[in-house]
Amino acid sequence: MAQDLAGKVFLVTGATDGIGKAAATEFARRGATLTIVGRNKQKTEQVLAELKAGSGNPNIELLLCDLSRMSDVKRVAEEFKARHDRLDVLVNNAGATFKKPIMGPDGYELTFALNHLAYFQLTGSVLDLLRKTPGARVVSTSSAMQARGRLDLAKTPTSLEGWGPSAYATSKLANILFTKELQHRLTGTGVSANCFEPGMVRTQFGGFGSDQGFLLNLVYALAKPFSVTPEQGADSLIWLATAPEAGSLKGEYVSKRRPATPQKQALDSKLAADLWELSERLCARAVSRAA
Repeated sequence: MAQDLAGKVFLVTGATDGIGKAAATEFARRGATLTIVGRNKQKTEQVLAELKAGSGNPNIELLLCDLSRMSDVKRVAEEFKARHDRLDVLVNNAGATFKKPIMGPDGYELTFALNHLAYFQLTGSVLDLLRKTPGARVVSTSSAMQARGRLDLAKTPTSLEGWGPSAYATSKLANILFTKELQHRLTGTGVSANCFEPGMVRTQFGGFGSDQGFLLNLVYALAKPFSVTPEQGADSLIWLATAPEAGSLKGEYVSKRRPATPQKQALDSKLAADLWELSERLCARAVSRAA
């Protein structure tokens, strides 16, 4: 069994299901020092036990976090930094989609909070570790649905009006803009930041076996015969996180191990910078309110 990741430290959100679990399984098998982040204590502990038993790797631990609360994301980052003095790979993978608009606990639309702000808050909170770890990488999970997103900085974070499947698409568009601006701010550090789309994956998240509303359930049902396994969906994630040849990619949106061109808004450098500045304010406000 290859142990090529021995000595490297990985932090993975959304590791209890789907592509996150598939990637965590591979990282554990290859000897990484791995921390998985989950919300449900029982489920996360079960996955932790499975990873240890399946890999024979004792260097795996968990952190519990409500990723919809930016103060909790910051807390988990501080706990991680208290345990580790380096971070080779951060995987921002946790995400969700909902059939009805929901206001999150911080006062932000929940899809946007979970799928974008949590990525932003966690990455920013461990950026000092990433900067001092040679060849560190940040990999974030976007989606081909980004093509249907439409980001309005004045409305998207807090509005529940005109909500629908586009809320998820817009959050995945935000992942690409975040990645591009993060890479811009990391210029000269040796840290690489990329995102990818996993395809239509056969998981509970995608709506299979869960109620996402009639329209989404119908779309997922029709697409199911063409969907991929979590292991297949995780391929680009694992490649971006570990492959030597992927280390040269900077700020890319990747599909099937190849840089791809996302929709027009995702290429707007000013929008990316403005989203970054807005995200800083929103996260700081949420953390301050919780103090």
